[in-house]
Amino acid sequence: MDVMGDKATLLETGRFVQPADFSESTGDLSQPMDRDETGEAAEEARQRLAAQTGDVEAMSVLGALLLRRGDLDGAEPHLRAATAAGDRAAANNLGVLLHQRGYAEDAAGWWRIAAVAGSAAAAHALGRHHRERGDEPAAEYWLRQSAEQGHALGAYALADLLEHRGDTGAEQWMRIAAERGHREAAYRLARALDRRLGPEGDVGDDHGAGAEAEQWYRQAAARGHRRAALHLGAILERRGALKEAGRWYLTSAKDGEARAACALGFLLRDAGDTESAAVWWLRAAQDGDGNAANALGALHAERGESQTAERWYRAAMDAGDDNGAYNLGLLCAEQARTAQAEQWYRRAAYAGHREAANALAILLLQGGDTAGAEPWFSKAAEAGSVDAAFNLGILFAGRGEEAVALRWYERAAAAGHTEAALQVGIARLRDGDETEAERHLRCAAGGGSAEAAYRLATVLDARRPPVPAHSLGEPVHAGKSECEEWYERAASQGHRRAQVRVGMLAAARGDVVEAARWYREAAEAGSRNGAFNLGLLLAREGSDPEAAVWWTRAADAGHGRAALRLALVYARRGELAEGQRWADRAVALGPAEVSERAARLRDALREELSA
Repeated sequence: MDVMGDKATLLETGRFVQPADFSESTGDLSQPMDRDETGEAAEEARQRLAAQTGDVEAMSVLGALLLRRGDLDGAEPHLRAATAAGDRAAANNLGVLLHQRGYAEDAAGWWRIAAVAGSAAAAHALGRHHRERGDEPAAEYWLRQSAEQGHALGAYALADLLEHRGDTGAEQWMRIAAERGHREAAYRLARALDRRLGPEGDVGDDHGAGAEAEQWYRQAAARGHRRAALHLGAILERRGALKEAGRWYLTSAKDGEARAACALGFLLRDAGDTESAAVWWLRAAQDGDGNAANALGALHAERGESQTAERWYRAAMDAGDDNGAYNLGLLCAEQARTAQAEQWYRRAAYAGHREAANALAILLLQGGDTAGAEPWFSKAAEAGSVDAAFNLGILFAGRGEEAVALRWYERAAAAGHTEAALQVGIARLRDGDETEAERHLRCAAGGGSAEAAYRLATVLDARRPPVPAHSLGEPVHAGKSECEEWYERAASQGHRRAQVRVGMLAAARGDVVEAARWYREAAEAGSRNGAFNLGLLLAREGSDPEAAVWWTRAADAGHGRAALRLALVYARRGELAEGQRWADRAVALGPAEVSERAARLRDALREELSA
């Protein structure tokens, strides 16, 4: 009898991976049909009548319907009768039935008959049967037979087998399976492409591979693959498409993916919806996501609910997240529970948490245990902690080991540490390497360091040519130079010396109001030079009493010239004793030329007083 075409494929039995994909084959009568129960009952009745008249195809279809319903006893006689008549689909489904009864070898026998007759589904089932038993050559043979006939599950199973062996042909078959609609194949193909782009899957590194990975993630996610939806959401989030990313995270989270629920929580938090974020973090944390538990802990810590925060940090630890121990250490440190903080930092540090190692070292250093701190700083720095590298620089600089300190500063600076770049810049200035100094100072200043901005300005200031003058001999002031801009940046960040310098530059331009503003800001922040210069400015404007107030503040802070100015003010007023007192102070404070002038004034006042 002629063998009929496939009418059925392997039913899902729960023993093979990715069960959802077994319902993705097309045109197989043994798969779930899109009809209601009434329609299915009518179909069954129709097939039963036809089978009773000896219709082989009806026997095969009826057996598949009963098998799908789980009625093995009812299905078996119909499948055996159809198989005996040469229906290969029935032979395949008879194998499924026997496999479900636990007769794996008998099932394989019928699958072999169907596969030899050309059933791609049976070849796939037979291939997986052999693979389960460790017979990889036989498994590859039958899976290849199935794949080459266009069977998506066969192509996927073959790709999985080849990938397991490290065969380069695996990707080709994974791609074929994905193109035929196999969602797990699409996901795994996307993951393989993603891994070529680096740990973050940055599509900017290789736009072609990144775009293709995204395409396959989309295909798998659209077919309900929750991990594909998670990764697609991450790609979109990195790109800045937050609304679409949120939709895919939500889809994945609703399907039970804890990492997606956690990611969705962070998106909501960043959007200002903390309450909704907490709902998704709670859901993820309850499903064992340590990152979400840490996020909940941080949220409660911010609210001052330290006991609840500690409970969630412990939950994160229980989920295997070392950040939980580190965060517990931070919590205890904030509460001055130093011994407990050290305990948690150690636990995280021993587990390889680099920032915990750095925090532990800082704690030990604060307790005076320099020897105990150094190895933890080193461990953290070698693991990639930029802060630890910088802290090692500070540690060695404190010991006078400048060369070693500089190496650690350079390492931290290369990773973008602002203060480390400043230290390298200062060291290069000290060595006379102005070019390298400027490069590092620019990095540090650009990173927000006021001190770096000030020092960069002084480097540029020293290079400026003298201010030109026109024919009348008056200075010509052009627009603000780059060094002035850096001075102003440092000054606006509260750098007192920069504020004084900006005031001086403004005064040189004749902008007395601007100069006074910067001098006053510096003086009120404690700058004695700012107070002195403000006094000079006020004195030139005829405000001697107010000038004396600022000179007094400067002199009390140790400014010799301010003390000398006060001595002159009181001498002119005729308050000789007060003038002599300030002259004595100016002699003591210096510098040399001030001390010399103050001594002469003091002696003159003494003679005047004794006359």
